[in-house]
Amino acid sequence: MKTTRMFVAMVLASGVLQAHNVFAADESYSLTVKDHKFSPAELTIPADKKVKVTVKNLDATPAEFESDDFKAEKVIPAGKQVDVFIGPLKAGKYEFHDEYHEAESKTYLIVK
Repeated sequence: MKTTRMFVAMVLASGVLQAHNVFAADESYSLTVKDHKFSPAELTIPADKKVKVTVKNLDATPAEFESDDFKAEKVIPAGKQVDVFIGPLKAGKYEFHDEYHEAESKTYLIVK
């Protein structure tokens, strides 16, 4: 019985390590929101890969990272940051913005 439990524990631990390694292989990027504008003004990511984009809100008001082009929506409280997972996407140009300040914040994700 003890051997069976040890085997099950090893299999479960192996699965956790494999899942961690898959996530670690994903690429990470950063965006900031300041004065209702994203920086960098255009973010380039690789095609056909899932990536993590950390969005840090440096404004004193909430922001909402949103894109109708790649179906993302995430509220970022003032002074906080959130992670947004994007993709995999085909090569192209995708618009995103702060829903609360769309005209000021509209920018693009470039996928190559």
